[in-house]
Amino acid sequence: MKSVQTLAMVVKDDKILLGMKKRGFGQGKWNGFGGKVEEGEAIEDAVRREVFEESGIEVLELSEVGILNFFFPDGKAQPEVHIFHVMKYESEPTESEEMKPEWFEISKIPYDSMWADDPIWLPMFLAGKKFGGEVYFDKQGGVKKHNIAAASN
Repeated sequence: MKSVQTLAMVVKDDKILLGMKKRGFGQGKWNGFGGKVEEGEAIEDAVRREVFEESGIEVLELSEVGILNFFFPDGKAQPEVHIFHVMKYESEPTESEEMKPEWFEISKIPYDSMWADDPIWLPMFLAGKKFGGEVYFDKQGGVKKHNIAAASN
């Protein structure tokens, strides 16, 4: 079932803010902040709402940098995820029922505790590139195949 979702990445100086997912889909993984776009909701409004609900941060300025389509072997979840760079925000991150935020140095991103596709696209994001593509997961949560690529200027 196809759903539209958001994922926001917050970078400040040489650090990235990730959240440890405490429950639900992706529990136990570090990730950016986001979730489903509600019916009638604009994608950018969904990003702001989800980031606030999960981290307490109020997004002031953001930019869409990519769209990834994910395919899982059970066929139940096939999200189209719009990825955003949060450039300006207010307030400090605080823990929510769903996420525990933590700052990581860019050189120490915990890829081994993240989704298997993150090491493919996150370096493109950190390099300031726009990107897109598809990711097919295997039953163990690994990447079976992908066609993620940076957008040509």
